[in-house]
Amino acid sequence: MELDSLKDIEILFGLALLTVILLRKFKFPSIIGFLITGVLAGPHALGFIKDTHQVEQMAEYGVVLLLFTIGIEFSLKELMRIRHMVLLGGGLQLFLTIAVVAAVMHFGFPLPQAIFFGFLVALSSTAILMKLMMDAGEMDTPQGKAALGILIFQDLCIVPLMLFTPFLAGGGSGLMAIAVVSAKAAAVMIAAHFGARFVVPWIFEQVVKTRSRELFVLSIIFIGMGTAWLTAQAGLSLALGAFIAGLAISESEYSHQALSDIMPFREAFMSLFFISVGMLLDPAVLMKFPLLIVSLVLSIILIKAVLTSAVGVAMGLPMRIAIIAGLSLAQIGEFSFVLSRSGLTHGLLTGETYQLFLAASIATMGLTPFCMKIASPFAEYVTRVLPHAWTRGRSSFAQNGNKVELSDHVIIVGFGVNGKNLAKVLKNLEIPRVIIETNPFTVRGERVTGEHIIFGDASKPEILAHARVEEARIIVVAISDAAASRRIAAQARQMNPSVHVIVRTRYLLEMEPLFKLGVNEVIPEEFETSVEILSRVLKRFLIPQDIVEECVADVRRDGYEMLRTVSKRHSHAVGIAGFLSGAEIGNFRVQKGAPVEGEVLKGGMLRERAGVTLVAVKRGQKITPNPDPLWEFRAEDIALLLGTPEQMRAAARLFEPGFGG
Repeated sequence: MELDSLKDIEILFGLALLTVILLRKFKFPSIIGFLITGVLAGPHALGFIKDTHQVEQMAEYGVVLLLFTIGIEFSLKELMRIRHMVLLGGGLQLFLTIAVVAAVMHFGFPLPQAIFFGFLVALSSTAILMKLMMDAGEMDTPQGKAALGILIFQDLCIVPLMLFTPFLAGGGSGLMAIAVVSAKAAAVMIAAHFGARFVVPWIFEQVVKTRSRELFVLSIIFIGMGTAWLTAQAGLSLALGAFIAGLAISESEYSHQALSDIMPFREAFMSLFFISVGMLLDPAVLMKFPLLIVSLVLSIILIKAVLTSAVGVAMGLPMRIAIIAGLSLAQIGEFSFVLSRSGLTHGLLTGETYQLFLAASIATMGLTPFCMKIASPFAEYVTRVLPHAWTRGRSSFAQNGNKVELSDHVIIVGFGVNGKNLAKVLKNLEIPRVIIETNPFTVRGERVTGEHIIFGDASKPEILAHARVEEARIIVVAISDAAASRRIAAQARQMNPSVHVIVRTRYLLEMEPLFKLGVNEVIPEEFETSVEILSRVLKRFLIPQDIVEECVADVRRDGYEMLRTVSKRHSHAVGIAGFLSGAEIGNFRVQKGAPVEGEVLKGGMLRERAGVTLVAVKRGQKITPNPDPLWEFRAEDIALLLGTPEQMRAAARLFEPGFGG
């Protein structure tokens, strides 16, 4: 018997490898491959696996480990940061979806069953969506954060929905039974809270002292599985116990190591979970009810996409972002399978309705990459067709007052880490600036502090016009959404051909499309990170600062020479940029005791020792362009120089004390 179980697992993993590798060529997520593997290997198709009980048992461990890791990853601080989207957005999405589905299904089913169908449809797939968004680099985009907030709320509601399922089937004893279960859950939560503060840290402290990784992993499994078993003994679910155990560990300083150690176990068992779900599907149901299944799939995607988009708009998000988030969340989630098994056990689903649910759910999961692919173009089309007043976001945020009364200012698109740092420095230097941000709650918070911030989608001409892009000197696009960055850059260039456009992007591959749109400078995080790593490594080896700077400059010259070549290919000589390719313009302050202090321009120090050209000098508030040969440099003068990167490095030393001779 043991050898038969081992053979079954080997067959499943071998078939999964082939299926997943094949599907990855078409850019489908691994989970779809696991589901298809289960369908093929199951007793209803090729029949490689006759007895599914052993696999289902291992799959249950996968669910427990999934909830355990969700608990570890769950952070109260993160919840507070996006609490509006989690509590309001997630709550609205869940309850609206349950209500609408229940109302529709009540025409053919009793109300308890109809509500249970709402439970199944309301949940989306955290595993699939997070994987696809991470691969696409969209986790930090507004739509990524909106989807994450809703998913967090759904994950938190899994346990209450599982607890409530028996009562829908009439298995409970009314309000008294609900009160008893709630009291037990509260008692377990209180015990977990004190355990997280005192017991768990003490256990980990003793284990860490042994310096044994094996013991550390064993302690994690002991705490997770032990808490799950205790909650099951108290009459609650294994899932609740696993989640509470994860929460207890998440509050300790060892949470990150615990998560990294448990992840391989979770991935292995979760693959078995999805395979076991596929094994339960009878492909005959596809032949028997093809039109009904297609109708169910389209209805689920439509209902979820429309309701989630409506929730996003109600939360104040621009319609484009709300639609993308809505289509991303339009699939059935992995925990719906767990709920469906409970519903089957309690008689809320018949064998036939269970098979129909499985078929429709697997189809919605398989269509998720397609939904995400069409989301952005579809959202663009809708926002282009509808009036701007309908698509710009909640009116209380979109009413940004009168047009910005600024000129020669900086427009910052996006108020993440990069945008905040830039805005802070510009504020300290008293450089006029205006920020454009799509998160309504960020806008509200920053307005209280007096920051000049506008709510809206910067790819819309109305928003850029409100920020007076026609009068701006620079626009900095500091967001993580590559497609949105291209739209914003194109719109800004169209409205102001002379504005200097700087775009932050993640990867080098995203640069050429931006240069084609007329972007002046592209800052790729991938390249800049490598430069920073190089600098820090050399400093740790006590390499002198001037040599470090030379090495960094060499890397920048080699790297950015390629980038300049790309830029020149697509340059339309906007302003003077086409004539200065390969050169730099920089400001240098004359410091007390610097070699250049007291020097007369005709002495030729700048040309002879650095090779740079003096363009202008600022003394106090007065700017003198193209100074005459008798100009004498004084301390605190600010010189504007033109030259190659190497010449600029040489010139910098002439403005600092200690480089004379």
